[in-house]
Amino acid sequence: MTAQPPSIDPIAAVRWRNRPQGSSAWLHEEIASRMADRLQWIKLQPQAVAHWEPMRGGLKAHALLARQYPQARQFWLGSNSEPLKAAKESLQGPWWKPGRWTAQPVVLDKPPGQQVQMVWANMALHMAANPQELIQIWHDQLAVDGFLMFSCLGPDTLATVRSLYAKLGWPQPAHEFTDMHDWGDMLVASGFAEPVMDMERITLTYASPASLLADLRSLGRNLHHQRFGALRGRHWQQKLEDALNQSLADPADGGRLALGFEVIYGHALKPAKRLAVRPEIALSLDDMRQALRLGKARP
Repeated sequence: MTAQPPSIDPIAAVRWRNRPQGSSAWLHEEIASRMADRLQWIKLQPQAVAHWEPMRGGLKAHALLARQYPQARQFWLGSNSEPLKAAKESLQGPWWKPGRWTAQPVVLDKPPGQQVQMVWANMALHMAANPQELIQIWHDQLAVDGFLMFSCLGPDTLATVRSLYAKLGWPQPAHEFTDMHDWGDMLVASGFAEPVMDMERITLTYASPASLLADLRSLGRNLHHQRFGALRGRHWQQKLEDALNQSLADPADGGRLALGFEVIYGHALKPAKRLAVRPEIALSLDDMRQALRLGKARP
């Protein structure tokens, strides 16, 4: 297990995180919908939900969460407040529309120290330079017995494009993505319990290389520290599109270009802290109160 993916350039990751985004990627919205279907397996009814970076993860997912948990307070969290403000304006629409006043309110930041019962984080981990740190942030936002729901891309994503770049002798088209078993290890290392992971493969098809590349740009950026570091010319662009046509076109599907994605889904619980048995134990006041509550609840 590694806390920081070795192929990610942390400076590029910060630039991508701070880049303004006008809308959510279609694939992210689709994955959010599939992740929302998994909520039926969880019996806990959270009273407060934290949606991590909704514009990047899928703004339509807010409506899914609001329908699933109509009683829950909704918080939007992220590493940068500006995208959150833009997302809220996009959700509410113009001031004169009735939906702006009748929709469930969204709070862009929760009061310090207040914790939630669910953190929803769609398609964020694979773009983080230090995912272990991000997982720890989510853990800290959760109350005891709360749970995390997340998704991200897995290592088989863009396998055909990676092979094409290697064949042409070009640098990698994307940074490396982490295996779901390593995500499970990182969850446990951050204090989560009972992580459950599953994976599916999604194939998207495109009418042209131009539409394929445009869709990839909406999903993220190449954060590989050994990516090509200069500007590309028109001749290279044409060479790339010709190579994509030759390598990815499926004659059985009218010549459409097929592109595969591995999507990882996971959820995990935040358990109560267990006290280690040592000759001398130092506890915070909050930990002591929690231990006393657990002692009374478990005769």
